[in-house]
Amino acid sequence: METTLLYGKENLTIDLPENAFVVEPKNLKPLDDEKESIKEAFKNPIGTPPLKEMVKESDTVAIVISDITRPTPNHILVPLLIEELSHVPLENFVIINGTGTHRDQTREEFVGMLGEWVVDNIRIINNQCHDKETLVNLGESKFGCDVYLNKEYVNADFKIVTGFIEPHFFAGFSGGPKGIMPGIAGIETIMTFHNARMIGDPLATWGNMVDNPVQDMTREINAMCKADFMLNVTLNKEKEITEVFAGELYEAHDRGCEYAKEHAMVKCDERFDVVITSNSGYPLDQNLYQAVKGMSAAHKIVKEGGAILVASECSDGLPSHGNYSKIFEMADSPQELLDMINNPEFKMFDQWQVQKQAVIQVWADVHVYSKLTEEQVKGAMLKPIHNMEETLDELKKTYGEDMSVAVLPLGPLTIPYVEE
Repeated sequence: METTLLYGKENLTIDLPENAFVVEPKNLKPLDDEKESIKEAFKNPIGTPPLKEMVKESDTVAIVISDITRPTPNHILVPLLIEELSHVPLENFVIINGTGTHRDQTREEFVGMLGEWVVDNIRIINNQCHDKETLVNLGESKFGCDVYLNKEYVNADFKIVTGFIEPHFFAGFSGGPKGIMPGIAGIETIMTFHNARMIGDPLATWGNMVDNPVQDMTREINAMCKADFMLNVTLNKEKEITEVFAGELYEAHDRGCEYAKEHAMVKCDERFDVVITSNSGYPLDQNLYQAVKGMSAAHKIVKEGGAILVASECSDGLPSHGNYSKIFEMADSPQELLDMINNPEFKMFDQWQVQKQAVIQVWADVHVYSKLTEEQVKGAMLKPIHNMEETLDELKKTYGEDMSVAVLPLGPLTIPYVEE
């Protein structure tokens, strides 16, 4: 049977064994009128007065957005925010791109993310996590680090965070407070947020918000300089808006997480020999670093010793920023990587993504179909795929003609789980 995986901007159709089990979230229709729904959410938000009533004409307003690796429809959200706050002069706004530890965006990319009118009329900055001159120290976190956040955000009279909500592989769910921490945080704070103990905690996983240290830390730090208003959405596989969650940061985010959990998490009765997954297509599958999310979703239902096949275009490479690819050169196996990273004396930028990937690779073989070279894929201790169907046929030699196969066409937009 044929199925289509979200892959880049064009998607990828593959032929699967007839017994393959397709795991997808509920197919949600887009809102009938997304713009009117967002405007209504401004007027009747969750846990706050109407947005317009909260902002004075003289206020400076910071709007935090997610960067280009996320499909947040900021080309819709941001113009509507500015329109709703039309009593505020345009020069009073600043848009802060929540890059976290990712690279800056170019003007051309901002036009694609926000629209040309916004880029031409509103000041936009990239968060600079390594530049303390652009950050403010807000004190100390109970998790053991100084807390640095973007100075322009901290100094703004009114603070808005945008984003989209989906299950996240170690924060439980994306969106909400995660737009601020790590989106506009300093590197010292981010390194603690992503240290081996936090990432390795069994409660730091897909869909879990209870005693999840990663989610607890992001909420603690947000409380030190809380956004006054949150505007988050949920999306379907076409990246269309299915629901709007706006208002008080924690209450509105919790409401959105409940909605996402109901529709995105799918129970499976058992694990599979082989799990095929995408990385949700563009923009999430722009690089191999992000592709770990697709691997992690598949990890939830693959047998120990099984195989994961990831289709992730990786049009942006490994990526070019950070130490992701360099860390793989420091060990000879995934287990050696884990041993190295779990050493309390080891601290290196991007270690968290390598740690998550290595945990998966110790459990199962991981094969990657992408635009990367063989050398790039093998350099990350992964197995390159040239043809998905041929790889499936080869795997029958290991798992037998009746090998069990599951497929996640939407990648981490679906979070499967097995109760064990």
